[in-house]
Amino acid sequence: MFETISLAPLSATGLAVAFFCGFIVGLERQWIGKPAGIRTSILICMAVYTFVSIAYVMVEEEYAVRIIGAVVTGVGFLGAGVIIGRDGLVAGVTSAAIIWILAATGCLIAFQYTTAAITLAIICVAVLIGISFLERFFRKLKRGVHKDHSP
Repeated sequence: MFETISLAPLSATGLAVAFFCGFIVGLERQWIGKPAGIRTSILICMAVYTFVSIAYVMVEEEYAVRIIGAVVTGVGFLGAGVIIGRDGLVAGVTSAAIIWILAATGCLIAFQYTTAAITLAIICVAVLIGISFLERFFRKLKRGVHKDHSP
């Protein structure tokens, strides 16, 4: 009665993992009011997964490496867009780094390294939360450029 819906070259597992990884990283960013929140993080992870999957499955493995190079360039441009210079201070570098991690996560998922992708996303969130926790207890970690300059 119903035909099977093909997601090729994507998989339901790959999409779910990309969604999950983007969600947990984006949730932390959005929770503290930083750029690249839940929506952006999910979409970056899923987009990179999709581009690399298309190249890997539909063309050939060598071409997938070229697509990854293009993704790295594009993600670098996207990351540069979230870095803002204001009053001699640079803000958004961590958000730009998050975009790199999400792109790398999407690549891992496309090559079916889902456990590595989930682990990377969890480590990323642990670093973000862990360093924030340390900054609250050790004043020296909040000096210089790491000082809170919010009004």
